[in-house]
Amino acid sequence: MKIRTSYAVAGLLACVVGASGWLVGRLPAFALAAEPAGRPVTFQPPPDSAIPQGKFGDMVRLGERIFREPATYAPQFVGNQLRCSNCHLQAGRQAGAAPMWAAYTAYPAYRSKNGHVNSFEERLQGCFRYSMNGKPPPLGDTVLVALETYSYFLAKGLPTGEDAPGRSFPTLPKPQLPADYARGAQVYVQSCASCHGPQGQGQSSGGKVVFPPLWGPQSFNWGAGMTSIKSAAEFIRANMPLGLGGTLSVQQAWDVATYMDSQVRPQDPRFTGDVEQTRKKFHNTPFSMYGQTVNGAVLGDPTATPPDGTVPVAATAAPVQQAD
Repeated sequence: MKIRTSYAVAGLLACVVGASGWLVGRLPAFALAAEPAGRPVTFQPPPDSAIPQGKFGDMVRLGERIFREPATYAPQFVGNQLRCSNCHLQAGRQAGAAPMWAAYTAYPAYRSKNGHVNSFEERLQGCFRYSMNGKPPPLGDTVLVALETYSYFLAKGLPTGEDAPGRSFPTLPKPQLPADYARGAQVYVQSCASCHGPQGQGQSSGGKVVFPPLWGPQSFNWGAGMTSIKSAAEFIRANMPLGLGGTLSVQQAWDVATYMDSQVRPQDPRFTGDVEQTRKKFHNTPFSMYGQTVNGAVLGDPTATPPDGTVPVAATAAPVQQAD
């Protein structure tokens, strides 16, 4: 499958994934909340003001700090410039943006991705390994305990074992036309370039990344869920541009997601040593571009693909910064 792409395209998911983590708390709540499709969402997670005092509350606060700034509070496990809150909007609170309260009550659960029943901590390990292009913290590590405690706090009052309304991303219908890359480039220019720049590599201000990269060595790797065109399109349609979720058409969301997922990014940690074999084993779906030819190059080719798990050497021995 040969595809023509444009470098300009790549900025979209920075619009999509990028601004949210930094701008939370800088925009009014109504400007951040999408209107998820499907069952009405009535659950509201508790606010920070409800975090109790004492050791438990300290762990909740540490979990939220790690969630908002993983490279600061868990640098030994983070290999890129992304934050958890880039995809899990409003620090994991927002319905229709993979909220952590809905994820917490859904585990333990079987995952076809690794072929066994996962605990919630195991699910969090996957986020570090794939989305953060880092190293999974050991089970029982303070980083995982803190993130689980924070998620538990957000889920207070939700029943377990039920698919909570607002979980994950709202299901998106198929596009009327096959996804088109040129159309996706136009959407990017119109809606995202002003935030994420013409190359889509993110932007910084005062030494702080405010719009993180969507591809390249500092983005999520080929094992991350956002490399699924379907998942990316659902997230985009429901939540982007930031504060304007639902304003892009279904077609536009599919178009731009296809462009975004046709870019070079770090290798899948499950790489077998052979791109075709890795695609067949882990990416055997029309929604993955791994192993496909784009601009004459094969996505995932190890000669042109950044490595996975690029945690800085200086961070590997860094202790977890405790909450105040």
